[in-house]
Amino acid sequence: MGICLAAMLLGGGISIAAEPPANGPDGGYLTPDTQPDGTQYLPPPPRPGTARQHTDDRAFTTTRTLKGTPRWALATSDADLHEDALLHAFSCAAGQSLSTTATPHLAALIHTMDVSEAPDMRKSKAYWRRPRPFVGNGQPICTESDRAHLATSGAYPSGHTMLGWSIALVLAELLPDRATPILQRGRVFGESRIVCGVHWESDVQAGYMVGAAEIAAMHGSPAFRADMERARSELAAHRHDAAGPQDPACAIESDAARHSPL
Repeated sequence: MGICLAAMLLGGGISIAAEPPANGPDGGYLTPDTQPDGTQYLPPPPRPGTARQHTDDRAFTTTRTLKGTPRWALATSDADLHEDALLHAFSCAAGQSLSTTATPHLAALIHTMDVSEAPDMRKSKAYWRRPRPFVGNGQPICTESDRAHLATSGAYPSGHTMLGWSIALVLAELLPDRATPILQRGRVFGESRIVCGVHWESDVQAGYMVGAAEIAAMHGSPAFRADMERARSELAAHRHDAAGPQDPACAIESDAARHSPL
């Protein structure tokens, strides 16, 4: 399988057993001709001393006070892009338990989306080479073991946010009656990167844009549309497998949505 975003950012990865369709050059849904180019459609990151950078600075500083809170724990959990952790992150919003075992077609779809999006993300990060907010200071981040590695990876745009928002868009399409909580969870997933201290606010906003652009382009792929239909049927068959309010994560996610750091 191709290089995935989790491997690029965390040294881990989405390791889903099902093989993705060999549509693009890396087994993804996009080809060089259909891959969006974030270096062209994204605005540049804020320059030092500007009002936008001041907003970024303020968001980073104020969210350092969240260390040790349930919101910090959620941000730590959202940093894990391994397959079942990622699927579980959207289970409450989807109203059913998502996993590689329960929903393998959805898991394979997300893996191939990840493979498809990675080239745009890698190119954009390398183009802007923006330092992360914790670089050069001793402020805490929620994944301290990744501090040294993340310091070498560009901040702009946020790859976690891209993938999380992409998943939210796809799930909202597959489960339209759950679209509002799913999209809300996608927003919170991106905001977790601000809380975590590893991305600026503007990195996350750009990540939402990249995720939307990538999913829009993927809709032009017959393989993507076919995999969407397989995932749709699978989710419909598992609607009885609810992720109810008994899961403590659901209440934490709901509270996080009501208290945005933006």
